[in-house]
Amino acid sequence: MLNTSYMKKIYTLVLSLLVVGTSLAQKSPDEFLGYKAGERFTPHHRVVDYFEHLASTLPNVELVYYGESVEHRPLFVAIVSSPENMQNLEQIRTDNLKRTGLLEGSPSTKVAINWMQYNVHGNEAVATEAAMMTFWEVANPNNSESKSWLQNQVLIIDPCANPDGKDRYTVWYNQKGNKILQPDPQSTEHSEPWPGGRPNHYLMDLNRDWAWQTQAETEQRIKLYHEWMPHLFVDYHEQGINDPFYFAPAAKPIHEQVSPFQHEFQDIYGKNTAAKFDANNWQYFTKERFDLLYPSYGDTYPMYNGAIGMTIEKGGSGRAGLGMLNALGDTVTLEERIIHQHTAGISAVEVTSKNAARLTEEFAKYFKDNSTNPKAKYKSFVIKGDGNHDRLKALLTLLDKNKITYGFAGNRSGLRGLDYNTGKSTSFSTTEEDIIVNAYQVKSVLTQVLFEPEAILEDSITYDITSWALPFAYGLQAYALETKLDAAKAYQKPVFEKNVVNGAPLAYIAPWNATVHAKFLAALLQEGIRARVTEFAFEINGESYPAGTLLLMRNGNQYVHDYDKKVVDLANKFEITLATSNSSYVDKGKDFGSSDVKVVKAPKVAVVSGAGTSSLNFGEIWYFFEQELNYPISILEADMLGRFDLNKYDVLILPSGNYLNGGSFTKVMDWVKAGGKAIAIEGSVGMFADKEGFSLSRFDTEEEKKAQQKTDTEFQKSARIEPYQDRERMGISTTAAGAIFEVKMDQTHPLSFGVGKNYYTLKNNGRRYAYLTNGVNAGIIPSLENYRFGFIGNKLKPQMNQSMVYGMENQGRGQIVYMVDNPMFRSFWESGKLIMANAIFFVGQ
Repeated sequence: MLNTSYMKKIYTLVLSLLVVGTSLAQKSPDEFLGYKAGERFTPHHRVVDYFEHLASTLPNVELVYYGESVEHRPLFVAIVSSPENMQNLEQIRTDNLKRTGLLEGSPSTKVAINWMQYNVHGNEAVATEAAMMTFWEVANPNNSESKSWLQNQVLIIDPCANPDGKDRYTVWYNQKGNKILQPDPQSTEHSEPWPGGRPNHYLMDLNRDWAWQTQAETEQRIKLYHEWMPHLFVDYHEQGINDPFYFAPAAKPIHEQVSPFQHEFQDIYGKNTAAKFDANNWQYFTKERFDLLYPSYGDTYPMYNGAIGMTIEKGGSGRAGLGMLNALGDTVTLEERIIHQHTAGISAVEVTSKNAARLTEEFAKYFKDNSTNPKAKYKSFVIKGDGNHDRLKALLTLLDKNKITYGFAGNRSGLRGLDYNTGKSTSFSTTEEDIIVNAYQVKSVLTQVLFEPEAILEDSITYDITSWALPFAYGLQAYALETKLDAAKAYQKPVFEKNVVNGAPLAYIAPWNATVHAKFLAALLQEGIRARVTEFAFEINGESYPAGTLLLMRNGNQYVHDYDKKVVDLANKFEITLATSNSSYVDKGKDFGSSDVKVVKAPKVAVVSGAGTSSLNFGEIWYFFEQELNYPISILEADMLGRFDLNKYDVLILPSGNYLNGGSFTKVMDWVKAGGKAIAIEGSVGMFADKEGFSLSRFDTEEEKKAQQKTDTEFQKSARIEPYQDRERMGISTTAAGAIFEVKMDQTHPLSFGVGKNYYTLKNNGRRYAYLTNGVNAGIIPSLENYRFGFIGNKLKPQMNQSMVYGMENQGRGQIVYMVDNPMFRSFWESGKLIMANAIFFVGQ
């Protein structure tokens, strides 16, 4: 019989040896990777390997894989805290959700949650290297100081939020970098080619996607974010090489919803970090450039969710590589950049630990105060649902992603609020289909920010756009009320009644007023189903249908196998209700056999990419086709257009930029005149302006052109006598930063089908074009009274009077579609996507 006491001693000895062995097995990043920090850039798979090594050798480290990138690289966070906290991690997490109200109950723990995100911009690649160093210092069991940091803190580190962009940069740099450090800015390793590593796979800026969650990486990360709702969120970046280092406090404008404690804690962090930098004689700046306004950043979105959001920016970025000379002739090395970001990270860990109790208390207070007493002028928002069910459904999907609650309005009258469409207060009533969103909820601040017609600016110099109101973005009639208006009843998602095949109708009738309808059309065309579009409104069987309605006729589809089943199955997939008719004879309008009911050809589409094009605008187009329309598109490099056979394509999309010249311009125009359709967006519109043979002009008359030149000259002279420090403020007088204008759409033109009588454009550029003299002005700003909200410079605003926004002109047998404003800005301006779909599928049919 075994001696129990003896066995216990053996077990204790073995366990002790295992613990000692484990502690010896843990390795620093340098030891594990086989090179010192700053000697090279680490590819993502090796970063994953290192964190898995720590998780396998340290009992208080846990990895959470929250998804994968578009290119199938793993997305994960690493979590570390004291052994006691790690054993109680789920309780800590749920306690924190109780502080917000997302879960019911009272918290029993007071552990602060500090989330630090790195490398959301792929070529700001110092961040991931710093992430490994910082996590190791905190997790290292031999670091006695870190044990105190972790007693009251859970540290969550996302070492690489954009692994596709990061590896795009890393692979390129490791190919081009010299063996011997070459800081010469002209050396090839300091000239990253288009599109650069900054964006994700679809060339979208993930740091501007937080609220909209259009990208897979963002959507997956926000789900995890809502499971934790951290108290501190630090977002690590790099800026130009000639700038030293930036950390909080942030610059103005700071949104009025930022709380006093959020202001205070930014200052606490700033002073703590400044002391560390001062001790090392490192240069830095605060309270400049990086503001807290636009709600979709990695600092503002957490701010509007109760956290202390902060941006960190080290000078260097993709150009710097392993080392490069700055304007002063100093070599900025990767090693230096890593140490600086690491120091800023340790500062965040320190201040979180020192202020853990207050962070948790103020966090709870933030949600209690705001959900019971919203700060902003507008407390409730009514969104009209009549006639726009699919647009409304898209908006509600976004609200769900952001945990914003809403309900049905019910039948009410005698209400009064700001009409988004007119910008004026008016009386209105609601129906059973309308939605109420009020600010008396957990996500009070985020709700107010996303729905506010216009942010209040304490300073007009901003880092990003100044207006983003969701009713404009989704093309929905809405009202903002200054009082609380509760929902009449809780929201229940309407049950979609599936279409059922009854016999063999002569025609299926489908709506066209939302992005989902474009997805449906694209799917039909992919199945080889012939669709038609009605160019005139009509009435049939007692129902009215607008221009742009889709018809799926049996005639022309008689050879499609399982035609009815395919149509109905696709309609059910996209939850689109179909009407049917057994006659082509209409009560009013054009009969279905009219030549004004056009066959929609399945177009072969190409888009130009590469040097000279806006990578962001190209990415928006690419994403729209692949992830939303699910429709094939060819990608043509701009510098190779001369070699391509454009006759293979029906549509050529020209992203913003300036890249057609000489032979390529001639080739594209020959293709257009032979029957092609070019769609020019933002900057690329200018490639056709003020040229012989085109009706596109920046000015109405020669007199206006001369007058503008005179004004520009006078402005330049006045700028010279203005105080030097006001030069930036003078410059913004000719810019637009997300100004919203009502565009009068020609509803008879295919470019306007389904858009409705009110379309609102988000103007982010100062380009102005006169009405086309030999074309169709499909969307115009007829008057300055069409301005609604958002910043536009006082010298630029008058120029918007009587200007063209969307237009088309014929060139030979083809067309050029002009889009002065980007209708798909950052993929969140939902209402503009229908204009793009119209241009692709309907214009020129």
